[in-house]
Amino acid sequence: MTPQLSRTLVWRLFPVIDPTIYQWSREARTVRWLTLVWLAIGLVTLFSASYPIALAETGIGWRFLAIQLLWAFIGLSLFNWIVCQPLAKLVRLSGLLFFGLLGLLFLTLMPALGITINGATRWLAIGPFLIQPSELLKPLLILQAARLFGRWSQLSWSTRGLWVTLFAVAIAFILLQPNLSTAAICGLSLWLIALAAGLPYRLLLTTAATGLLTAVISLGANTYQRERVTAFLNPWADPMGNGYQLIQSLLAIGSGGLFGSGFGFSEQKLFYLPIQYTDFIFAVYAEEFGFAGSAVLLLLLLAYASLATIIAIRATHPLHRLTAVGVMVLLVGQSFLNIGVAVGALPTTGLPLPLFSYGGSSMISSLVSAALLTRVAREIKDDNVVQLPTQKSRLPG
Repeated sequence: MTPQLSRTLVWRLFPVIDPTIYQWSREARTVRWLTLVWLAIGLVTLFSASYPIALAETGIGWRFLAIQLLWAFIGLSLFNWIVCQPLAKLVRLSGLLFFGLLGLLFLTLMPALGITINGATRWLAIGPFLIQPSELLKPLLILQAARLFGRWSQLSWSTRGLWVTLFAVAIAFILLQPNLSTAAICGLSLWLIALAAGLPYRLLLTTAATGLLTAVISLGANTYQRERVTAFLNPWADPMGNGYQLIQSLLAIGSGGLFGSGFGFSEQKLFYLPIQYTDFIFAVYAEEFGFAGSAVLLLLLLAYASLATIIAIRATHPLHRLTAVGVMVLLVGQSFLNIGVAVGALPTTGLPLPLFSYGGSSMISSLVSAALLTRVAREIKDDNVVQLPTQKSRLPG
């Protein structure tokens, strides 16, 4: 076996290892390592949060971790492939995948195909696994929005209208599942990308007003969404009903104190805190690692956001800049929304905590998004090279 083949085999079997990383820009290397640190903390937290319920339901305490490691392996393999592809090629591929996932979103609305969990029909069954098309759609929305809004002034109104309609249809399908939280983060990402692209304020304000009106209509049409808002305002009004999740989450976070109860010693995860390894996994993390651990996680998120902002500022091409903005909103923005729900600052939503919450679709979507940011960081290294005049092209003195 040749050395080159050996390195390729190791890279395929262990996607955390990438022999080409030393050729990358400093920003790209930093994004990659921050992503891996984020993922490692998330996997450790998931193991602790899911162990009791996995042991009770299947007799294998590490079952959820094993499945999550499989999804992480797939996501990291995609990560390594994406960071080696030109962003322009990824944009072209994302167009085809966008239409494919739009079709899968439609299939979730079919009674015979869509899988309903906790009152929402968001999943499709692929063999023994469930996929959530709305999660997989997120990085594709970012790429298509960056492509559209980055060339907005150059496009005809018919092309603009076509793609804006497609975005609206995708969000409408997500709302019909119903999944207001995912529809909101997708709409917010699109809106902020458009804002960063410099679209007219009148158009942005009209779109924002339409989005708020749509959210109000969704709340009016879905009783459980209204109950979540009511429970958020006063969870102790119904402590054993709609307010139960938030109260248990607050108890977990408050029990953590300064340094936490220690890894694996959360009490709220022992069948008190619902969905403790998905939507409310931060509460388990905060209980076990305390205020200090929570501060470390928040600093990690702020470092990620700052780095994405630096990359966006350094990028000279609109596609690169807007992709960086979209990834920052999707990963860091969604993380803060999830944490806000856990601490009672926001109404309960179904948004997962990226790279923490159990779920293959969320894991793959998050790692693909991080790969896009890394790819942008790799390309701006060549973007900012100043071409010096050659001897032939130098003007005579």
